[in-house]
Amino acid sequence: MNDELPPEVAARAAKHAALGDAARLRIVDLLTLGDLSPTEIRLALGFGSNLVAHHLNVLESVGMIARTTSEADRRRSYIHLMGDALDGLVPSAAVRASKVVFVCTANSARSQLAAALWSARSDIPAASAGTLPAERIAPGAVAVAARHGLVLENARPRALGEVLTGSDFVITVCDNAHERPGVSANLHWSIPDPVRVGTDAAFEAAYAELDHRITDVAPRLVAS
Repeated sequence: MNDELPPEVAARAAKHAALGDAARLRIVDLLTLGDLSPTEIRLALGFGSNLVAHHLNVLESVGMIARTTSEADRRRSYIHLMGDALDGLVPSAAVRASKVVFVCTANSARSQLAAALWSARSDIPAASAGTLPAERIAPGAVAVAARHGLVLENARPRALGEVLTGSDFVITVCDNAHERPGVSANLHWSIPDPVRVGTDAAFEAAYAELDHRITDVAPRLVAS
């Protein structure tokens, strides 16, 4: 009987079946906010490695998640929720924040773009900072922002100590920053570094990924 169903209906049914397990539903809830390593998922759920691996394999088999290799430590991976994973489903998570701070290494591209995009999507104030600030914002970041009608602040990249307060909601958008000792983030988005590649396409890809993430998360943060 299932063979007679349209492919899109069968695919939706497979996703519902995958989410019928409470642990997998919890994993997806966590991934709607940011990328996580398998170890971080294991600690969040309190499960063993083998059980977490099983649940991730099930979610991957129905196309809900993808795995990416860390740019900082190639032995490490992050689990990323696919853009269409929750079609027809509404995540219920909501978080309070007085200010959102986006963090990358150089504060020259990804975090700058994220702060500008956030300001266009949310009334909650946004800022950006870097663990090792560069001397200037990357020209490619300025250019891609301009192509999409955004203007990056005409200011030098700033260090974390210049920006962070104890009440900030921190989102790392760089694997190196997220894995740096002493950096504590509320969420992590594993965005490839466009400066490392240097092409317009790389900056456009980073912009598109940030735009997708912010469009999804911004309505779920409530001003405090």
